[in-house]
Amino acid sequence: MPQQKRITLYSAIDSPFPHRVRLALEEVNAQYDTILIDLMAKEEWYEKKVNPAGGKVPLLVYGGPELHPDEEPAADAVKITESLIILEFLADIFPEAQLLPVDPVLRARARLFCIAVDTKLLRPFMGFHFMGVPFDALLSVLEEFQAMLPPTGFAVGKWSIADAAIAPFLTRLIMALKYNLGTFTPEAAKQGLQAFESPKFARLRQYYKDLVGRPSMAKTWDEEAVKATFQRRLDRFRKTGVINAELRLPAPAQ
Repeated sequence: MPQQKRITLYSAIDSPFPHRVRLALEEVNAQYDTILIDLMAKEEWYEKKVNPAGGKVPLLVYGGPELHPDEEPAADAVKITESLIILEFLADIFPEAQLLPVDPVLRARARLFCIAVDTKLLRPFMGFHFMGVPFDALLSVLEEFQAMLPPTGFAVGKWSIADAAIAPFLTRLIMALKYNLGTFTPEAAKQGLQAFESPKFARLRQYYKDLVGRPSMAKTWDEEAVKATFQRRLDRFRKTGVINAELRLPAPAQ
């Protein structure tokens, strides 16, 4: 598939948001460069030279020459932030890949699914991991997403940006439950896995298996690396209450 300009993605191992973009890039077989940012010890040059608007990831640079860390993108290169916007952009520049369906109704459903992930899933996802929110609150949201799925296939049938939007959160949730990575108790983790494996979530479980079975996931999901960086973040949160640059809570009682 032809590619008009160089693509550079500023990413981070532990963040699900750039993971969305990497999934889409792999699905279209794009040629792209990746520059990793350590969100636990963010390099000063990144916010100063690349993304002054808070230094968040992902950031996609479209155009310009090859970039290395500590370099500022070319003035004529396009910088795009916000993972869902980047997914739409990739759908536009790789139309043959149909990251969005051709059918207008399915396109709308894909976009609504993406919006639902950010408006309905993120809060209970973060709440369960860091704020002591019961897993039942997250389960009820997962049940809603299960109801949105067609009987077979992906979120709107064929794989699309809707699947890129949710897949990084499902993989991280299952990882956290398996390894008890969160402020929840081991009993809560066990109950969460049992619920996910129950007949009630058979459709969502098959959807998850289909997602992780994609070659794009195999190329972008390194569970051991994500687990290690998430553990670092969890250790810091327990000491300081800092989740990320935008969110700070009282440190949990030791």
